[in-house]
Amino acid sequence: MELKIVSRENKESGKQKLPVQFEEAFRPDLIHRAVISLQSRRRQRYGADPRAGKKQAARLSRRRRDYKGAYGKGLSRMPRKTMTRRGMQMNFVGAFAPGTVGGRRAFPPTSEHIFAQSINDKERRKAIRSALSAVVDKNIVQSRGHKVPANYPFILTTDSESMKKTKDVLELLGKLGFEAELERSNKPKVRAGKGKMRGRRLKKAKGPLIVVSGKCDMLSAAKNIPGIDVVEIKNINAELLAPGAQAGRITIFTQGAIQLLEKEKLFM
Repeated sequence: MELKIVSRENKESGKQKLPVQFEEAFRPDLIHRAVISLQSRRRQRYGADPRAGKKQAARLSRRRRDYKGAYGKGLSRMPRKTMTRRGMQMNFVGAFAPGTVGGRRAFPPTSEHIFAQSINDKERRKAIRSALSAVVDKNIVQSRGHKVPANYPFILTTDSESMKKTKDVLELLGKLGFEAELERSNKPKVRAGKGKMRGRRLKKAKGPLIVVSGKCDMLSAAKNIPGIDVVEIKNINAELLAPGAQAGRITIFTQGAIQLLEKEKLFM
């Protein structure tokens, strides 16, 4: 597959054949596994106090003539703690067991639980290659909801990596036909459901992903534009290419990034 090489003025300056990484079959199931694996490793462990609900003496004997016994009292076998007593007569209250006031939970979350989900290296690399093939398929990108320029997909010349100012990057994206996409990703939406009350009130759309060849000024110039991510080609992953495990993010590769991908045989 060949793509047009486009300059900063949106003028075609040649064509380039895409490397073999873009020829992988589209596998949404693998992409989903790779994204879930990345997300699971960011989850923080949480759990109850191991002694929660167990901090009282709730011993109760069922033997005859035993002190603090429930034998012959018509009491269930629920663990109980003694509130008051008069001789051998006890005032019991259920405790310790699930279902009692102040008792433990039946199966509480524990801090020993491991959330991280593993994925084989070959599967992970295959998922990245599959996501790469999806980002250059215009139909898949449009089905994700992106406002796609007429000449998409294309490759951007390497000189654009030297841009230092955010306003210059915005001007470049406007010339390339991304005005509607930038407007779409600039408008946060109010989340449906109870997430509004849990610190997740707004949802923000993911816009274009810019992939560069290495350390450059573009990394800092474009990082504050809403919805846009800038990443080196060696650092791309399934989640950047398929946010929310939905493949087909609109992506701009620089010519240097494509050449480095082919030269170093990344993700093979």
